[in-house]
Amino acid sequence: MTTIKPVDADGIARFTHAGVTDAEVTAHPFATADGLGLTLTRFRRRGAVHAGTDAVLLVHGLTTSSDMFVMPEHANLVNELHDAGFGDVWALDFRMSARLPYNAETHRHTLDDVAHWDHPAALAEMRRHIGDGARVHVITHCLGAITFSMSLFAGTVTGITSMVCNSVSLTPRTPPWAKVKLKYGPPLMEYVLGPSYIDPRYGKSPVLTRGWMLAKAVAPFHRECDEPACHMLSFMWGGGRPIFTHDNMSPVTHGRLTDLFGACNVHYYRHIHKMVDAGRAVRYAPRDPRHAALPVDYLAGAAEVTTPILFLTGDRNHVFTDSNIVCHRTLESIVPGVHELEILPGYGHQDPFMGKASHAEVFPRVLDFLKRKAG
Repeated sequence: MTTIKPVDADGIARFTHAGVTDAEVTAHPFATADGLGLTLTRFRRRGAVHAGTDAVLLVHGLTTSSDMFVMPEHANLVNELHDAGFGDVWALDFRMSARLPYNAETHRHTLDDVAHWDHPAALAEMRRHIGDGARVHVITHCLGAITFSMSLFAGTVTGITSMVCNSVSLTPRTPPWAKVKLKYGPPLMEYVLGPSYIDPRYGKSPVLTRGWMLAKAVAPFHRECDEPACHMLSFMWGGGRPIFTHDNMSPVTHGRLTDLFGACNVHYYRHIHKMVDAGRAVRYAPRDPRHAALPVDYLAGAAEVTTPILFLTGDRNHVFTDSNIVCHRTLESIVPGVHELEILPGYGHQDPFMGKASHAEVFPRVLDFLKRKAG
């Protein structure tokens, strides 16, 4: 594997929208029923083929944000959607976003909270502007894919024309070592090592602080590159191997990982571990009265879900392995012919949306699916 050296990425501002060209950009803050302030960003290019009839909602994963869809160092998904005729694109920053403070707080949020409160509120705000008649297509990644799938299969969101899930959906599967980390990592972080979150910035922490020492302990196990943030991300997710195929990533992106990834509250790991143990998405606390309206097993009503889903996964996915292959096979046995599967040669977990050649190797598959469902 090619060894990648860190580069100076100061030329790109953190949380920038400079990567989106020829579009009107507006922010749409909204609140959830449990009292959190979240944000939708609308990227609108007037005169596009599907403008006024189709809108696209982009949903990031845990530790990332809407920034993963608007990266200026190479072609990004928002511009590609605009160029393909989808002129009304919305990017959600929900409670897991690196643009928001919630991941570094001592909360006990679960994926149920996101499915029950974040996504329905986001869709309601979006519908307030686009109307009930517009078709909505949703493109999701990582825990954004799990939680939006939970919302869809629980019925907390409705009226979705099509959905794309990258890496994982309702049948999370991880490497064996990741299972161990998911089980023992949260109590170790919360009660022994220090804060209730892990941050890829720990490598730049003051010398001898707990974060700095954790980054130094992790680094010897990652010889694939010299970037401390990349080492921490590999430690935070999956079996300790890189969350992307390095050769697919721009050196600029690799040098500004701390702009694109933030802290990860470890309590979410507990819910993922419970799902991995169950082999499917399940409610974290079945007796929690706040979520009594949610199903205990999110696949229980799969036969009633008619929204077509495109399951994407890289064949080098070291985070959620073959989760989407299993999910597609599971749903195919329940509702044959409704959903689709695309396996991306040479891709891992994160690079399908953030890779330097994704516009040529990945996005055309997504756009073909959307165009067919847009009719």
